[in-house]
Parts: sequence; structure tokens; C-alpha cells
Amino acid sequence: MIARNAVVVAAVVILGTLSGCSHSKAKNKPDKPTALVPIKAQFEPRRAWSASTGTAEPKLRLGLSPAIDGNRVYGAGARGDVLALDLATGHQLWRRHFKLTFSAGPGAGSGLVLVGTSGGTMLALGADDGAERWRVQLNSELLAAAAASGDLVVVRTVDGKLYGLNAADGQQRWVADQQVPRLSLRGTSAPVVAGELAISGFDNGRLMAVSLANGNTAWDVAVGQARGSSELQRLIDIDSRPVIDGDDLFAVAFQGRAVRLTRDTGHEIWSHEISSYRGIAADAFGVYVSTAEGAVVRLDRASGAERWRQQALLRRMLSAPVIQGSNVVVADIEGVIHWLSIEDGSFRARARSGSRVSAAPLVSGNLLLLETDKGVIEAWRTPGS
Repeated sequence: MIARNAVVVAAVVILGTLSGCSHSKAKNKPDKPTALVPIKAQFEPRRAWSASTGTAEPKLRLGLSPAIDGNRVYGAGARGDVLALDLATGHQLWRRHFKLTFSAGPGAGSGLVLVGTSGGTMLALGADDGAERWRVQLNSELLAAAAASGDLVVVRTVDGKLYGLNAADGQQRWVADQQVPRLSLRGTSAPVVAGELAISGFDNGRLMAVSLANGNTAWDVAVGQARGSSELQRLIDIDSRPVIDGDDLFAVAFQGRAVRLTRDTGHEIWSHEISSYRGIAADAFGVYVSTAEGAVVRLDRASGAERWRQQALLRRMLSAPVIQGSNVVVADIEGVIHWLSIEDGSFRARARSGSRVSAAPLVSGNLLLLETDKGVIEAWRTPGS
């Protein structure tokens, strides 16, 4: 595992130099982000509150982002802090400090707050008071939030393993795995739980669903297919969380495809050639992708055909998109938040957070939550709900 970690770090350095893992791999210097042009704002987002997790900006990408559960927001900082905030006001409900280096989470559910470390420790805290419930040592770094459902916690590690742990004590029930390539992007697809299945993407471009009961594979689908002669050209990671919407599942791979699958069987309804390492969102009519190059694209939900493409944010290393009312929202390398019309991709509003945003924002009614790379959780309020 040590050798593979060294190669992964090398990939991070190489791809970070190449404008956020974009296709401009032949250049020695990254292209500058596209300069922002003025827009005619249709509404004015306002910062409602902010709270620090006590994190300095890391040199390597981490999988830290806030989680919403009920009327609470949970956050974690790389230097060992975990905190709970009131969703509406940002008032701190509790904060705990641990002598650990957090790199993943938090995940929240089943009365637990789940945080992972770069050393492979999975820590479970009580959601009410932050008291430690249990901790277990896994075999590899954690870079994605765990998913909790009922009496089970599902955890994905960077070495291609998916664990099912008892929510009560962290004891392992089952483990499933995929063969992952020697070279990959730094990042891990967070697992999701849907019905009786746990679903996660992997660095080999495959999406796998396993039974919550025993970890047996229910289905396994290739979203990315390796091409090219060099290891960089053959990167096909699924680094973003799959999106479940009704009976459908949506996922996207770097240098691969966006797909719509049936949730329970993995049957492919459509696919569309596109590259993304950030993520995907979906509503009743469209599927929205932040591409590796920095475009925001809407695909037709029924057919997968491209409906519009907003290219004014190229090379700005966008976050995954989220849907808020009639807008699709992304944040960028300079901490600028962009609200785009879901109808045509035109700019509707813009705001500036404290610093770069890599993690996907969250939406709760007219509140947009995000965490900057400096570890500050911000809540932005927009008109309406």
C-alpha cells in the first residue's frame, strides 16, 4: 500500500500542475482560469453565518465537507476538531478535539457522526453530544464520508475496499473490493445507501452495488473505460458520490461517461461521453455535470442528450453542482459561488466566499452550505425556498 500511496501522491502533483486534472497534459504550466465577466444579477445571496473547523489549507486534497442531518450541521477539521452547529443560525452546539488528522467526512446518520483519518481510523461520535462511541482501524486512508443506514455503517477506503461495519460498535460485518489501478487521482467516491444496497464508485472506473446484509455483489458496471498508452491517459476514476433519484442512479467518471442506470439492477438506460472528477446532480428534467475542464453541462434526463453548456468558467476547477430551486450552483478555485439557470445555463447570481471551494456544496431550502479549503463552513441565504 505504501508504494501505491506514493504513486497516487505523484499523480496529485502532476495533475494539480495540469490545471486540476484537465486534458492539457502536454503543457508545462497550467492555463490561467478564465477571467470572470460581469453579470446582471437577478438576486443577491447573503452570507447568513460562518464557522471555522480550525483547519489550515492542506497541501493535498482531503475529503472534508459538512453534513446535514435534521436541523444540525456537522463539520470536521484536518487538525482534529469535530463540531455540531444549528442549521438555521450557525450556533455551535458542541465541539470536540481529537489527536487525529482527519481527512474524510463527516458522515451523519443513525445517531452518529462519522469521521475518517489519513491513517485509516474510522471514528464514530454521538450526534447529540460528540462523545466517542467507537473507533476502528482500517487498512488504508479514508478520503470520503461514510454512510450510515439503520444498524450499518458503510465505509470506502482508497485501496478499493468497501466495508460494512456495525453501527453499534464498529465491528466488521463484511468487506467487498475492486482491483484499483496503480495510478489514480487523489479522491474517493463516497458510498450511498439505497434500499438494500450500498453503492460506490472506484478508481478503475467501475460502479458497484453490494447487499447491505452480506456485502455480496448485486451488480457491477463500467462507467469509465481506460484508453491511451500512458498511465495518465488511462485514468478513469469515479471520485464523486453517485446520485440516487427515485429508481434511477446517476454517476460520472473522469475521462469517461455520465450514465443513468436503474438503481436496483444497474441496467444502463443511457450514457454520454463526458469527463468529470467533481460530480453530478439531477432533478426531474435534467442531469448537471461539472466537467474536468470547468464547463457546466446540462444533459436531458430522459435521453442523455446535451441541452446546454456554460463555458465561461473553464479552468476554474469547479465543485460538484447542486440544485437549489430553479438554479444549479457551483463554486470555484477562487471561492466564487455561481448560480446558473437550470433552463439555459445563464448566470443568475454570484457571491464570493472566503477562499477556494473544492467540496460539493449542500442545499437546505434557501440555504446553501459550503466548506472552503481553509476549513470555514459558510451558509448563504437566497430569496425564496
